[in-house]
Amino acid sequence: MKILMAAAENDALPRGKVGGIGDVVRDIPIALGKIDQQVDVVTPSYGSFSKLEGAKYVTSIDVSFGSHQEKVDIFKVSFKKSAKNSSKNVTQWVIEHPLFAIGGEGKIYCDDPSNRPFASDASKFALFSAAVAKAIISDVFGKIDVLHLHDWHTAMVSVLRAFDPEYQQLKAINTVFTIHNIALQGIRPLDGDESSLKAWFPNLAFDYSKINDPRYHDCYNPMRAGITLSDKVHAVSPTYAKEILLPSNVEQGHFGGEGLELDLRHAADTGRLHGILNGCEYPDNTKAPLKLKALLTLSTKEVVKWLGDKPLVEQTHLVAAGRLAQVANKTYKTPPLVLTSVGRITDQKVRLFQEIMSNGKTALEHLLAILADDGVFILLGSGDKKLEEFLTNIAVKHSNFIFLKGYSEALSLNMYNSGDLFLMPSSFEPCGISQMLSMRAGQPCLAHSVGGLSDTISHNINGFSFNGADPLQQAQNMLSCFQSVLAMKKHSPTEWATISDNALKSRFLWSDVAHDYIKYLYNH
Repeated sequence: MKILMAAAENDALPRGKVGGIGDVVRDIPIALGKIDQQVDVVTPSYGSFSKLEGAKYVTSIDVSFGSHQEKVDIFKVSFKKSAKNSSKNVTQWVIEHPLFAIGGEGKIYCDDPSNRPFASDASKFALFSAAVAKAIISDVFGKIDVLHLHDWHTAMVSVLRAFDPEYQQLKAINTVFTIHNIALQGIRPLDGDESSLKAWFPNLAFDYSKINDPRYHDCYNPMRAGITLSDKVHAVSPTYAKEILLPSNVEQGHFGGEGLELDLRHAADTGRLHGILNGCEYPDNTKAPLKLKALLTLSTKEVVKWLGDKPLVEQTHLVAAGRLAQVANKTYKTPPLVLTSVGRITDQKVRLFQEIMSNGKTALEHLLAILADDGVFILLGSGDKKLEEFLTNIAVKHSNFIFLKGYSEALSLNMYNSGDLFLMPSSFEPCGISQMLSMRAGQPCLAHSVGGLSDTISHNINGFSFNGADPLQQAQNMLSCFQSVLAMKKHSPTEWATISDNALKSRFLWSDVAHDYIKYLYNH
């Protein structure tokens, strides 16, 4: 079987990912290749990937876009046989056009103003989708049995397949659409803007009932188009596939279908919707965990680097440097609990930390009070500016909290490997990879039992989980759970060791995922 995957991210290419899409598009093709499936992967070049040492120009094609023809260049990217991201059954492609580098060379997503959300990205990915469709019918990739589209960025392929006379032969190809995060839908106006459906494809007759946004009827919703127009719809965990069938209710702390629940229920009722959990890589050689002082030393080196990268000194980095030195010099009566967390600083990830408790303090402050002198909480990540400020202010006031604002692959790997307990209080989590990475190192997780976290963590067996009827109750239960976990660590070392060992032995294999893809998504 020949599968073509189209995606915005691909971590098989250097700096080819921002989030979880990149991990999936890096790993699942190799797993499919190991069971003799042929997989081609195509992404935009972003002005960068076409310049890689292994990139070779293949052809140029003209694509109808914006009432004229746009020339795009297509490259094949090869790796050395020894590279971990290579496989004889996997072929990497990138498509180049100036629009794909509109945010700057190598930048995958643009930061558009709040009054025109997704404007640059939506135009960029609409052209990319049209280029993929044209490349398929031009036989650039050879015969395709399955077309696998990842998230809203590639959904326009399904729209062109459904409505454009030029691309009608795509209907013969089984088309799969994966929802990585339904909260991001790429919504744009139908008309009246240079970044709108009519601006991109002015001569096409669309069935708006299949592609318009249920809440904003004068807008095009690519996520909805992918769901309604694809043969199969895939959510990245079984629990998430159930959660998105219900409407979102922020007051109750439920994040569901985000307006698309009716389409998703129809997909489920007709046997088109499948929840399949993402996998994780399990390398033969794993790094030994670092002692706390060594982890603090590595963290300090990264903070010094970040301080040197910018002309103006950031307060967050100065606070972190001070806290790192303070904790390094601290003498603990018993071995300290090293609480870790790694991830993007977004409302999804840290909302529960901000929940105000009965005494007027935040849930994070309560958690740090429970931890007290028994350990330290190290959080690595960056993202939303206001949330970064919130975490910085907490770090100023609490000596047992270190906020490392930034990202470092080496540091994150060592935090997964070296912590005692990983904290993941996500309000929603389609799948999650951080919990898998910490578990494979024997670090159990304390997590909100939603989405993929619910499918990977079993309470008091290989980790710890909490839930609640609304955000306040969720935050309260998180704190109660943490209190119990801390008591277990202190007073029941055998029970703690068993749970850590179970976390270490838990396996979420890409080979299993590959077989499920073939069984549920790729076979008619």
